Amino acid sequence: MSLELLGISVLWIFLFGYLIVASIDFGAGFFVTYSEWTGQKHVLGNIIQRYLSPVWEVTNVFLVFFFVGIVGFFPKTAYYYGSALLIPVSISIILLAIRGSYYAFSTYGSKDNKWYTFLYGVTGVLIPASLTTVLTISEGGYLTITDESVSLKLTELLTSPYSWSVVLLSIVSVLFISASFLTYYANKAEDTRAENLLRRYALGWSVPSVLIAVIVFYMLKSQNLEHFQQMVDLAWMFMISLGFFMIGVYLIYKRKAYGWAFTAVMMQYFFAFLGYGASHYPYLLYPVLTIYDGFTNETMAIALVVAFIFGLLLLIPALYLLLRLFLFNRDYVKGNE
Repeated sequence: MSLELLGISVLWIFLFGYLIVASIDFGAGFFVTYSEWTGQKHVLGNIIQRYLSPVWEVTNVFLVFFFVGIVGFFPKTAYYYGSALLIPVSISIILLAIRGSYYAFSTYGSKDNKWYTFLYGVTGVLIPASLTTVLTISEGGYLTITDESVSLKLTELLTSPYSWSVVLLSIVSVLFISASFLTYYANKAEDTRAENLLRRYALGWSVPSVLIAVIVFYMLKSQNLEHFQQMVDLAWMFMISLGFFMIGVYLIYKRKAYGWAFTAVMMQYFFAFLGYGASHYPYLLYPVLTIYDGFTNETMAIALVVAFIFGLLLLIPALYLLLRLFLFNRDYVKGNE
């Protein structure tokens, strides 16, 4: 395996980790707000708070690793994406700051402030929507590139059906992943009311997540025919993804093995994400930038790979301890600690 391929593979793993962990976090925020609007906060509030308390600071570690790595391995991405993404990424940073401040205000300030809760829920859907701008732009056609500068075609981006379909896919995927995990978590806590409500959310968002994925797939044909054709060639990956989706939804519907159900959901998105990445290869930005263009020097690449491997070796045990001591500690889950 070449260093270029090894580098992008490592980054893709971190990005997938962020996809899962952040989706649970963002979706939980939306469900808290939604449950308050519908008068059901007393059902979900304790479960979601027990999940978020020990993990919210960990979520962005994966994102930081990815952005540091993408610039380290592929310095030219800073040139092509830097100024073009100034507006959407700035919006994402502001939303992340608002989301982070919620934890401080809700912990040390008013715990039932509806304004804080509203901002928390709204950022849960706006952050993934803004971050997916990167994937949309990578398909090409949204940047004006000259010898002197790179600028974003904001009007084309905001009026593109493909762009909005990707935004919708990010939102429904976040809600489906989050609801699937929180159903499992509520079951572990033996909180029947929360489990039943979250199970309905998981089933309710399951079908839209697949339907919108199909819409995105067909809209890609008009946006980037080359990428579309490569995705067709890798259709077996997406069929495996669909198979895991059906297994996960079946188990949730039958109220069986919620842990295996969430594992199936993760595998669903793993194969879909892997298929998308593999079909996007070798481009980082269609049609001007590949992973072989402007790759960092060999010494730097080896150093980055080693650093990321050691980072994973530190991160995985830390996550295991977090899960063991808090999330899946029987007393903590049940609210006895």
